[in-house]
Formats: sequence, C-alpha cells, structure tokens
Amino acid sequence: MKIAGMVKNSFVDYPARVACVVFTPGCNYSCFYCHNRALIHDAPSAVTEETLFAFLQKRAGMLDGVVVTGGEPTLQADLIPFLRKIKAMNYLLKLDTNGSRPEIVETLLKTGLCDYFAVDYKAPQKRYTEICGRGADAGKVLDTIGLLQKAQVDFEVRTTVFPQLTEADLLTMAAELPQLPRYVLNRYRKPETYLPEDEQRVNQPPYTPKQVEALAEQVRKLQPNVTV
Repeated sequence: MKIAGMVKNSFVDYPARVACVVFTPGCNYSCFYCHNRALIHDAPSAVTEETLFAFLQKRAGMLDGVVVTGGEPTLQADLIPFLRKIKAMNYLLKLDTNGSRPEIVETLLKTGLCDYFAVDYKAPQKRYTEICGRGADAGKVLDTIGLLQKAQVDFEVRTTVFPQLTEADLLTMAAELPQLPRYVLNRYRKPETYLPEDEQRVNQPPYTPKQVEALAEQVRKLQPNVTV
C-alpha cells in the first residue's frame, strides 16, 4: 500500500473519535481548490507500512480509529488487504472518498471493514467537470451515496462551499442527493498550492461564517441534517 503521509493524532477527522490519518497518493480528480494537490499524482511511499503498523501497535488503546484518505484511496489496488491489517488490530476504520468508484465501495461494504464513510459531493451534476476536471462524473458519486444509504452504514456527505458555489447550486445539490444522515458544509480556505490558471478562482473572497450558516439554513429545507 502506498502511503504518502500520516497524522498521528486527529480530533476532527473521525466524528467523536481520536484517530490516526493515513494519506494515499494519486487522485482521478483535479479540483481547483484542492488542499492536497501534492497528492494528486501517484508517487512512491513516503511512509512504509512497517512504520505505520509499528505506530498503531504502540498506540493501541489510546487511539480509537484510523482514517484512510487521499488523494483517492479507492485507486489503490491493495486497499482491502491494507484495511484488513488495520482492522485486525481492533481499530475503527473510516474511509474518505470522492465517490468516483462505486464498485470499490460496494466491495468494501460486502467486507464490512469500514465503520464510517465520508463522501465528497462537490458541485451540481452539470458543473462537475468544471469543478473537478475532465472525466469527473457526478452520477457515480450519487451511485456511491446510494449504496451507502442502502447498506445503512454510518456515513456523511461533505461539500466545500467555495466562492463560486451559489445558493442555487447548493439547493440543486441538496435536491439531487437522497435524504442524508449527515451533510457537512465546509468553509472554503484558499489552498497554498494551485494551478496558475486557477489563480483568479482561488483568490475569490470566501463566504463568511455567517454567510455559510445562512446558506445552511436554506439547504436544511431539503436536507434537515446539515452541519457546518
């Protein structure tokens, strides 16, 4: 398993849990506001499995879980064997995904390895390639979310409220999504690294916290379980 990096202790990446966060390299999207742009391209491991598992063994009983994020973890061919090793150490597992590979998520659901999923729904269907790059398909993301809902597992959907996402966009997205157990609206923060052609987009003033809350109030009319 390729590991691009890790955060040893996080209080925010797994709801109500203390977790280690593992980053995988490689992503099939290229969102202009991505905060992990260094992970978009595949690369050799920066952290060995041996180092990670030695750390997890040492922290047994002190950490609740492990979050596997990216990049896009479902692109990793050995994701499931890797998750099995972590699960054998009695850790809770959370997977962060852009939802682009519902067939992998379906396989994961059959294994029962993951205790929690987080899926990013980034834009209305008609704007997906504009925001996420060529080849991005909102239909596959919605398929992934549908699989999670049908399986009745714990999951959330997340949307970053970047400046170009309007109230109309958010309401469209809320209508495109099924009724969610948890829908997180994240504030936009300008990424440190971005493509030169995206400079104008990333420099747009972000919504204020008050504005994001006002948007959330509108979205709650369609998705009651919104949090910011």
